[in-house]
Amino acid sequence: MNYHDIITLEPGKRSDKPCIRGMRITVYDILEYLAGGMTEAEILEDFSELTSEDIKACLAFAADREKKLFVVSL
Repeated sequence: MNYHDIITLEPGKRSDKPCIRGMRITVYDILEYLAGGMTEAEILEDFSELTSEDIKACLAFAADREKKLFVVSL
């Protein structure tokens, strides 16, 4: 999934954290809700401005970041 049009980074907004479409909802917020047991339907019900694609974009963004992590041996 191409999340680049959905996940935005704006200096000064939410401490420079990646947000959804310029809103004040961060990728971290969505991941935390999912990890806490909320379903996609529950998130969409609580945040009517979000779409299913927004949630998928958050997951794709997190997966991409995880893929870019690496371990350096000391």
